[in-house]
Amino acid sequence: MEIRDEEEGTVIQLRDIMTTEVLTTSAERPVAEVTSMMAKDGLDVAVVMEGPWLAGILTDRDVLRAAASGLDLTKSPVSQWMTTDPMTATPDTTIEEATNVMLRNGFRHLPVAEGRELKGVVSIRDILSSGIRRRSKPE
Repeated sequence: MEIRDEEEGTVIQLRDIMTTEVLTTSAERPVAEVTSMMAKDGLDVAVVMEGPWLAGILTDRDVLRAAASGLDLTKSPVSQWMTTDPMTATPDTTIEEATNVMLRNGFRHLPVAEGRELKGVVSIRDILSSGIRRRSKPE
């Protein structure tokens, strides 16, 4: 079963729904600083870059683990809590493929990259919202 845009009959790809304005950070930055930026922007994910390359991902779940550790998060670097070398999808990945990857692996965010170059992030919320928007289009 493929998820298609009923109006156009095309398979929906991540390029159509991904968030391209992504909060990025370095692995050395303190968790508290990144968490503050995430909260200010209403985000639940930050992508960790090493120069122009994708190095990891820090999610709200990682921040919760860090907070529960009792460590001083003003000194604890993102590298201590992030997921390194995360699974990625390409902009051409279909919604169905991305959903399967996310559900099988138990995560809610998937970086979208070409090689190691970040193109965006897709979340389970983006996928669900795209389905709701397609179904609620006026006829």
